[in-house]
Amino acid sequence: MQGAKRARLKCLQGLHPRSSAHRPAGAPRAVRARAGLCAASAGGAAEAPRGGGCARGGPWAAGAAPGDGGGSFRAVTAPPAASLALKMADGADRGPAAGGRAGAQAPERAMWCDERFDFQAAFLQCLAKHVPNIYSAEMDPLVEKQEEMVQAAILYPLECYLFGEDPDIFLEKLQQSGTSQLCGKVFKGGETTYSCRDCAVDPTCVLCIDCFQNSIHKNHRYKMHSSTGGGFCDCGDTEAWKAGPLCTKHEPGASSSPKENSECQLNEEIMEHSRRVFPSVIKYIVDMLIWEEEKELPVELTISREKVDSYYCVLFNDEHHSYDHVIYSLQRALGCELGEAQLHTTAIDKEGRRAVKAGHYASCQEAKEEIKRHSENVSQRPLHVEVLHADVMAHQKFALRLGSWLNKLMSYSSDFRQIFCQICLKEEAGSEKPCFISKLMLWDARLHKGARKVLHELIFSSFFMEMEYKKLFAVEFVKYYKALQKEYINDDHDRVLSVTALSVQMFTVPTLARHLIEEQNVITTITETLLEVLPEYLDKNDKFNFQGYSQDKLNRVYSVIYDLRYILVSKPTVWTDLLRERFLEGFVSFLRILTCMQGMEEIKRQIGQHIEVDPDWEAAIAIQMQLKNILLMFQEWCACDEELLLRSYRECHKAVMRCSTNGRSREKTVFHLCGHTLESRPYRVSADPVSIHLPLSRTLAGLHVRLSKTGAISRLHEFVSPEEFQVELLVEYPLRCLVLVAQVAAEMWRRNGLSLISQVFYYQDVKCREEMYDKDIIMLQIGASLMDPNQFLLLILQRYELVDAFKKMKPTKDKDLIKQYNVLIEEMLQILIYVVGERYVPGISNVTKEDVIMREIIHLLCIEPMAHSAITKSLPENENNETGLENVIDKVATFKKPGVSGHGVYELKDECLKEFNMFFYHYTKTQHSKAEHTQKKRRKQENRDEALPPPPPPDFSPAFSNVVRILNCDVMMHILRTLLQRAVELETHLWTEAMIQMVLHLLSLGLLEEKQQLQKSPEEEVTFDFYHKATRMGSSALNAVNVLMLLEKLKRVPQLEAQKDTVNWILQMFDMVKRLREKSSLATVGATSGSEAAKGDESTQDKEKAERKRKAEAARLHRQKIMAQMSALQRNFIETHKLLYENTLEAQGKDDAIMEEESTSSAVDYSRIALGPKRGPSVTEKEVLTCILCQEEQEVKLESAAMVLSACVQKSTALTQNRSRILELSGDALDPLFMHPDLPCGTHTGSCGHVMHAACWQKYFEAMQLNFRQRLHVEQIFDLENGEYLCPLCKSLCNTVIPIVPLQAQKINSEDAEAVAQILSLARWLEIVTVRISGYSVKNTKGEKQSLPPFTNKGMGNSNLEFHSILSFGVQSSAKYSSSIREMLILFATTIYRVGLKVAPNEADSRIPMMTWSTCAFTIQCIENLLETEGKPLFGSLQNRQHSGLKALVQFAAAQRSTSPQLLIQKHLIRLLGVLLPNFKGEDTPSLLEVDMFHILVGAVLSFPSLYWEDAVDLQPSSVSSAYNHLYLFHLTTLAHIMQIIISSATESPTAHSSDNSEEAQSAQSFCREVCQYTSGCFSQDIPGWLVWDCVKKGIMPYLRCAALFFHYLLGVSPPEELLQVSEEGQFKALCSYLSLPTNLFLLFHEYRDTVNPLLQRWCADPVVLSCLKGKSIAIRYPRKRNHLIELPEDYSCLLNQASHFRCPRSSDDEQKHPVLCLFCGAMLCSQNTCCQEMVNGEELGACTSHALQCGAGVCMFLKIRECKVVLIEGKTRGCLYPAPYLDEYGETDPGLKRGNPLHLCQERYRKLHLLWQQHCIVEEIARSQETNQIFFGFNWQLL
Repeated sequence: MQGAKRARLKCLQGLHPRSSAHRPAGAPRAVRARAGLCAASAGGAAEAPRGGGCARGGPWAAGAAPGDGGGSFRAVTAPPAASLALKMADGADRGPAAGGRAGAQAPERAMWCDERFDFQAAFLQCLAKHVPNIYSAEMDPLVEKQEEMVQAAILYPLECYLFGEDPDIFLEKLQQSGTSQLCGKVFKGGETTYSCRDCAVDPTCVLCIDCFQNSIHKNHRYKMHSSTGGGFCDCGDTEAWKAGPLCTKHEPGASSSPKENSECQLNEEIMEHSRRVFPSVIKYIVDMLIWEEEKELPVELTISREKVDSYYCVLFNDEHHSYDHVIYSLQRALGCELGEAQLHTTAIDKEGRRAVKAGHYASCQEAKEEIKRHSENVSQRPLHVEVLHADVMAHQKFALRLGSWLNKLMSYSSDFRQIFCQICLKEEAGSEKPCFISKLMLWDARLHKGARKVLHELIFSSFFMEMEYKKLFAVEFVKYYKALQKEYINDDHDRVLSVTALSVQMFTVPTLARHLIEEQNVITTITETLLEVLPEYLDKNDKFNFQGYSQDKLNRVYSVIYDLRYILVSKPTVWTDLLRERFLEGFVSFLRILTCMQGMEEIKRQIGQHIEVDPDWEAAIAIQMQLKNILLMFQEWCACDEELLLRSYRECHKAVMRCSTNGRSREKTVFHLCGHTLESRPYRVSADPVSIHLPLSRTLAGLHVRLSKTGAISRLHEFVSPEEFQVELLVEYPLRCLVLVAQVAAEMWRRNGLSLISQVFYYQDVKCREEMYDKDIIMLQIGASLMDPNQFLLLILQRYELVDAFKKMKPTKDKDLIKQYNVLIEEMLQILIYVVGERYVPGISNVTKEDVIMREIIHLLCIEPMAHSAITKSLPENENNETGLENVIDKVATFKKPGVSGHGVYELKDECLKEFNMFFYHYTKTQHSKAEHTQKKRRKQENRDEALPPPPPPDFSPAFSNVVRILNCDVMMHILRTLLQRAVELETHLWTEAMIQMVLHLLSLGLLEEKQQLQKSPEEEVTFDFYHKATRMGSSALNAVNVLMLLEKLKRVPQLEAQKDTVNWILQMFDMVKRLREKSSLATVGATSGSEAAKGDESTQDKEKAERKRKAEAARLHRQKIMAQMSALQRNFIETHKLLYENTLEAQGKDDAIMEEESTSSAVDYSRIALGPKRGPSVTEKEVLTCILCQEEQEVKLESAAMVLSACVQKSTALTQNRSRILELSGDALDPLFMHPDLPCGTHTGSCGHVMHAACWQKYFEAMQLNFRQRLHVEQIFDLENGEYLCPLCKSLCNTVIPIVPLQAQKINSEDAEAVAQILSLARWLEIVTVRISGYSVKNTKGEKQSLPPFTNKGMGNSNLEFHSILSFGVQSSAKYSSSIREMLILFATTIYRVGLKVAPNEADSRIPMMTWSTCAFTIQCIENLLETEGKPLFGSLQNRQHSGLKALVQFAAAQRSTSPQLLIQKHLIRLLGVLLPNFKGEDTPSLLEVDMFHILVGAVLSFPSLYWEDAVDLQPSSVSSAYNHLYLFHLTTLAHIMQIIISSATESPTAHSSDNSEEAQSAQSFCREVCQYTSGCFSQDIPGWLVWDCVKKGIMPYLRCAALFFHYLLGVSPPEELLQVSEEGQFKALCSYLSLPTNLFLLFHEYRDTVNPLLQRWCADPVVLSCLKGKSIAIRYPRKRNHLIELPEDYSCLLNQASHFRCPRSSDDEQKHPVLCLFCGAMLCSQNTCCQEMVNGEELGACTSHALQCGAGVCMFLKIRECKVVLIEGKTRGCLYPAPYLDEYGETDPGLKRGNPLHLCQERYRKLHLLWQQHCIVEEIARSQETNQIFFGFNWQLL
């Protein structure tokens, strides 16, 4: 059972790789601990545990041993890569050697060594005694203890006897002596395999990742694929590779052994012991695995003790029941908990069976019946349950343990393998019973999954590592092939778990395949098996009919077809008589299958009533697809030997004849046309049964072509006499098929439903056409070459039911009938064009396969430039899955590289355009019209005529040379003349333009053929007289005309204006052929008249060209005039609606541009300073916006109804400096006022920039809610409960709206500012603020005495400061917002709070203002980070959406204060100031080093106006007051940030010496001395000044850039010009100027020395600061590092290698997982596996989803390594797939590694992914993807 039912094998897939499953490389080495001999030993005391080495190739079956520190043990039914007690590990501590020797003297070993004893009896007696005791607790086993007991009681003594010395020492020596040259590494499902396209004999030859990395193939054209399991690495197999069969690891010289063959020989004593031990061990394993008794054991395993009534109810795995079904059944039947049921189910799926209940027989039997009953309720069939005695279960379990032991032993020595194989293949003398290995194979389908794995890996490690025994095993396999395949077909386990899957390992080895064909007649065996497993699908006529078929069964039948393909994959180079006979016998047997398919599933046209139920058609087409390459391979094999080809042809011809003559009517009908008569049997496709399946006829066509190609056709009469040949009969059935296709096109079969349309599609599709459509055309060409041309055409006319259409037709008004006739005529003409013109088949003409592929590519690229993968999909694949594209593509096309998105394309070379044939036979109707349009357009652009004549075709080969005669026969001339006449006479209902186009094409072909023949041979030798026939009068009537005259008239038909150029070309060709005809007899005259005629033609052409040119020029002038009028209207519109235009302009940084324009014409005192008394004016403008919903305009005003921007608020870790920090998933207790300098997780607000009225948005949102409530069954892309919606215009995911608050213009009166400047110093400002805050505190504490901070009176003896002093520097009334705006302010603030803290909405929560300031600061930091990363200037380069979103966000943050209690804002402000001003410091105030200063700045600036609040009146500071407030707050935070930078960089050592002695460096040096003094020497004063200044300057830049953005969007002051461009030095100066800072930042400390020194002292005395300076803690370094996605390797195979070594930390087994790589942090995770699921807040989450919550606050980006796909996820319910940044050499991604081409990292694509993350667009991308690809709705992202 797999997930919710593992998907079955797809029926249309190609070859299984020969290597498909794997023993992991680099698995943990397990230390074996032996517990000594069992207590039953006479010796008494048990041996102490011994350390030792480890088994190569993976963890033990029982998991890590006690000394390993590994995880828990696995059940012993693990795959055999698991170990046993063999070699011990790398330098692990060994126990006392004496213990080992003493242990070896135990009674068991002594008994086994004694020659007088029967080893088998003693061995079984030992097992009977120990095994039931060891495996007594199957329900809850102590696996480690079981393993220790197995080692001590059985395996250790056994090994000691076998090796004759301590096993560890012996195996160590054996391993060091060398290993096999064959790698033999067995693959697990999902592991990556590599195949070399240059060197592999066939695509099933693959390498494991280690061998590939160390082989020459790494530099070749290779393919990567994910293994399905069930095969092994072919490194070392010389028959699998044309070159480089060995990697450097397996080359003979690579090992330390001096021997060439590297494996050492065992001594005779050990081999003798092996011959005694192996038979008993193997017999025991076989007997127990095929044991059927549930209650009893074999007699020899039964000991005299009383039988215990101890049973298990055992549940087995199947592929019919899903996980959920099994869990449900177990819960209901056993009453167990969900967790227990899940554990049982997982174990059953992994191992194949599991004991689910223990007890007495009756209770287990009852549980069995209950499980069956409950499972039948949820599925069609019950679960497979058995009741087994505890002893039976124990012995079966131990048999698998022994199997694993043997499997490991095989890897040490070839001698062990050979002895094992000999015993397994030995048959009992005089008995007909199969040998051991055959018994196991025949029992395979009845074994559970775990047992099968052990058996298959044992076969891999023994038989397949020895070529001689591989051959003997293959013989056994073929002997029982039919039985094995029938068992598999009736089984329900996957193919990879069946022994039949091993066929690929044998059948694809060339020498072995020859041997099996010659000696075992394997082709006949396979074909007979195929017939024997499909009898139920044969109808009364012995034809297949798959109506009501079982898809599962057919999928299994395909495995037999695959085997046929495997056996034929390598063509023989040498033919023996026996091989020839056996192959022919197999071919004849295969023809029997084709006979059952010939004419299968016949259909009859439905008339009157539509068909009620579409018949099943898929199975027949699928089998046809599976057989396509096999048919081609049979034909290729036949063509290898002339004698064989002729004999095969004879057999195939006989089979076709037998099928064609069955039940045929003897009557004949006669009809006449143009003086020719046809006698044929009466048949009408439109009335009689017809079939699209004709594999016999098509195989014969293929063989005929190969006869022609090899020249053997000259001997055909010896094998098939002309009388027997009956070419009319051969042509009949393919012709009927083509007529059926024509009638379907003419819509005559509409009532037969979609099934027929689908069949016709596949008939002509690239997947099937080689052996369907193409072969039918060839069969018609065979007919045309061997029949009288007139007879042939009459037969075609009759089958197309068009005889009447070319006789005198009575006019009819039935439009449907006319349309039907016209389509049929078009289809027939098309087929005639193909019969005459399609010669690109080796054998039909002298062309090669490369020529054919080149022509296919040329015609594909004539449609449009195409990607490599698109071309590959459009080309047929051969038996090796190759198209031959790479060999020829560069000859015909040039590659154009891709950009950041899209893919690279091939464009056709100009010189290949002449090869274009408009009526190319592989074009669909759509492709035909597209190609024609493209080519005509191209010619028009080149100022050439639009004629598209056919290219000169290659000459027919001799066998097909007569085909051209149909062009100049009487019936053809009649057809052409009739159609042309109808066009000329304008009988509009009887002809179409397409028909005339085809007639012209046929005329062109005839003329080209005659021209080519005349150019090659003298005129008297050329019998092809198309010119004479075409210029001859049609009849003796007075109005008779010839083709030439009709063409002249055709030029004057207005409906055919488009064909005029083609007609002219044909007339020229007529003239050319005429001249060639006259050339020999009238050379001189001919030349003169020819030249005159040519001149005449040229003058006519010149006139026509001039006329065309004149028309084109007139059209151009007309277009120009219209465009000029449109431009004028557009300009007029822009002038009239200038405001609208400016507001909807999608230009970047439009506001800045407008400001610049104004600056040029503004007053001289214009200033670009944002802070302080010299602050420049705010640039405000009337803002009129248009609502995207109602399209009405509105000016943005405080008192107007609210307008809003759609926005998305999300948590983000894009700037985090510490990904290991554990994030709080719920913010109930979180205090968001202070942001840690790590920036661990912020709240980002983004907008798409689209504006709506608040009322319109509310209506839209309510309508969406109502809509989705009514459609509950539809899965939603967005969560309406959490306010999510899609932007009505751009469909971005949004979850809120930002109210648009207009910028309040503030003008500073310079006189007032100067007056205030005289008295309001920083010290004075601090005192005023302190007094105000203290006053509020006094008020709030109801008059309690509170002492003022000490520095308020310092140096201010006469000051008379009081509570209202702050108001004396200017106040104004607060802004009054409309109720609508206030409502939106509250709504948006609540959303930020809800999303940012992951809590329920609460409008009264005190943290709402904090979250508002925090999102404002964090969003600005994200934008600054993005601009810096992209290398863009700070201003003027933002996208419109970012610009408008940030502007709205900052203005909202400033306005939000008005919706909260002012006392609350004051409390937050006091806490913020506590960081800067130690006298406000509270208990919860963090240290200077524990906060982000920019967040402090934003919070302080936005909350500061709350100090102006009075009880009676709502006031805010005036422009002058706020200018000083902003200046001093900014200067304070800047001083504090400089301290942060200096302290965090104190431990930095200079990387380079500099003699910089600048003013800044000197200031820095003196400042450092002060800091050193304040920190009692903790801060070193030896740090060079230049280094400190350098650190400060670099570290403060991001902060200054963020501050500039913030104040610009808050105040609207234009930035300096330098900030509109990228310049590091200019930028720093401009920022300092804009923010009123000295460029020497240390002057700030000097300027405010008296005020700041006390602060500096307090900051330096902070314990956290001192701890950092002493090196006890680490502070964040500035500038913070810019986050990037992790570094990926350039070559994708490196990632695959990394994944192959990945082991899930929570799983003890060695099964392959689904490794995914987090692109944020580089963590490798185990995806989609139950082992790594976690419970988070009561919900079960997959590894990726739970990782994303911590790493990306729910948003994350992963690379699925084995599938080469990027996965974007957001939250627990959403995600999407995204193209990986790895491209192949053709500029294409390869999701799923389906194409398997080498992949390399594309930096541009990876950068695009990085920007997706940094721009916070992942959520948007997911929403868009889910809306377009709703297929992903079924995926449970929560468990990813």
